[in-house]
Amino acid sequence: MDLSALLVQLLNGLAEASTLFLVACGLSLIFGVTRIVNFAHGSLYMAGLYVAYSLTERYGATPLGFWGSTLLAAAAIGLLGAIVELALLRRIYRAPELLQLLATFALVLLINDAALAIWGPEDLLGRRAPGLGGSVTVLQRQFPAYSLVLIAVGPIVLCLLWLLLTRTRWGLLVRAATQDREMLGALGVNQGWLFTSVFALGAALAGLAGAVQVPREPASLGLDLRTIGDAFVVVVVGGMGSIPGAYIAALLIAEIKALCIAIGTVRLGGVAFSLAPLTLAAEFLVMAVVLAVRPWGLLGRPAPPARATAPVEAPLRPASRGMRLLAGALLVVLIALPLASDRFPYAVILATDILIAVLFAASLHFIMGPGGIHSFGHAAYFGLGAYGAALLLKSLTLPMEAALALAPLAAAAGALVFGWFCVRLSGVYLAMLTLAFAQIVWSVVFQWDGVTGGSNGVTGVWPSDLLTTGYAYYYLTLASSAGGVWLLRRILFSPFGYAMRAGRDSPLRSDAIGLDVARVQWLAFVIAGGFAGLAGALYAFSKGSIAPDVMAVGKSVDGLVMVLLGGIQALAGPVAGAAVYTWLQDSIMRATEYWRALLGGVILLLVLAFPQGIAGFARQLADRWRAGGTPARETPQ
Repeated sequence: MDLSALLVQLLNGLAEASTLFLVACGLSLIFGVTRIVNFAHGSLYMAGLYVAYSLTERYGATPLGFWGSTLLAAAAIGLLGAIVELALLRRIYRAPELLQLLATFALVLLINDAALAIWGPEDLLGRRAPGLGGSVTVLQRQFPAYSLVLIAVGPIVLCLLWLLLTRTRWGLLVRAATQDREMLGALGVNQGWLFTSVFALGAALAGLAGAVQVPREPASLGLDLRTIGDAFVVVVVGGMGSIPGAYIAALLIAEIKALCIAIGTVRLGGVAFSLAPLTLAAEFLVMAVVLAVRPWGLLGRPAPPARATAPVEAPLRPASRGMRLLAGALLVVLIALPLASDRFPYAVILATDILIAVLFAASLHFIMGPGGIHSFGHAAYFGLGAYGAALLLKSLTLPMEAALALAPLAAAAGALVFGWFCVRLSGVYLAMLTLAFAQIVWSVVFQWDGVTGGSNGVTGVWPSDLLTTGYAYYYLTLASSAGGVWLLRRILFSPFGYAMRAGRDSPLRSDAIGLDVARVQWLAFVIAGGFAGLAGALYAFSKGSIAPDVMAVGKSVDGLVMVLLGGIQALAGPVAGAAVYTWLQDSIMRATEYWRALLGGVILLLVLAFPQGIAGFARQLADRWRAGGTPARETPQ
């Protein structure tokens, strides 16, 4: 391989590292102080790119106009961040972390449709920076002059942040807040305005990262989720809250990706292996390795022991007579639904989608609620089940019924491997590792054209002739979903279910009485993966085809939204959340082009009005009614 080509590719990696660092340092700063996992941070990057595009198109013909527009775009996104913090996030700082995640996801939907309304659906590539549109000769090869500027931006911002955090009183307060927010409040510091300023600075850095990309990358509506995944990886690898760690992680990840592109192909034992496909999964492989060896990141610190344990949730009790009657009535309605198909022909199709979503959400709730395992990558097992069913049917020519029965085993096998690593972590690091494994699986499926069909997926995945007659497949989906939810509930009331909740509420005491908490969580992970795989297989046969989108970040987020919308502390939560979310998504999508904004607004309203979730709110009303109007102790049903 040509050494000069390799070195030039490494220079490209340095330019990419600067952008990664600008996004990630803002996210790390926000998390370090506010403890909010800001899912909308990628949307702020996207908004910065769009705003900078508009400003530079109008004022960017001169160097002063271009760079002034870049800084003005960053300031505008910083102001937007301050408004978001004051109007929304300040209301939910004391809410559970996952509820904050749901609120920031609603912001993703709102900002995405706002960009669609203002700039339209087309990709927009901005003008080149004046005086930097050409290239320079580096090692006898041409290298973009603008990339040299980007290489310098990262270290400059790092030095400025270091000075700000170490040489100013504001920086002293920020560092104190990352260590002990409660003590800072006890000393009389106005935490509200400190949080606002930190969020505004973090947003401005994300906006700056987007603004400097105007000459290199087109502004598009898909940047938000793609960027937030990259930013999460950098923050976690570097260490949550560590700005220097974020820079080192950005360098490491960008250069590894650059090496994969530069080397291209390696030969082992006479067999050629292409490294190019690893570019999609390289950062997540790095994160998986770092978390397995050093769970708190390269420059992060182990989390100090909590001063007080979280309140133990009320024990689960069997459903009341009223809940059983309600469930029975709902089942009767679903069984009779095809009878109304002449009047409501779309109802059966929507009900099938809802039933699949219910099973998927119930499998995620199984590990998130009673298990205490927060997974950001549950779509991996949904996708493994879907692809398992499709490949068993198409490649191995098994009967559809056999493919449907064996597909959950493929998902459970994936959960068995990934879960062994995941359950050895906790908190946000565990969640990020689940995301890393999901993205690794997605990248393999996306690029393995010979087996999975690559980006085109697998088509012609239809049920057998017997199940295409009448509404046979609908009833199969109903039986599978209802049976799966019932089995998950029965497991929770078994000795294993009690062991799960014991490990969640008090792992030290559970270990002291002889429970292997990690092994219990590992088995719970496998069970949840198997049921998610069943939902994925049902989905594949209901749609007739399958594509990599079923295991992308967006699908995992959908599962989180369903669980949190319904209420994580109620067993009926995933059922209510999946039904409401799927119905809302379908109804709003058909009603307006800006369905994401409307859906995001509804989610925000539900978050603020029913922080305990739909099922949790209904349970509280029922408890008060039984108690004659006085609040009763919560007993999740």
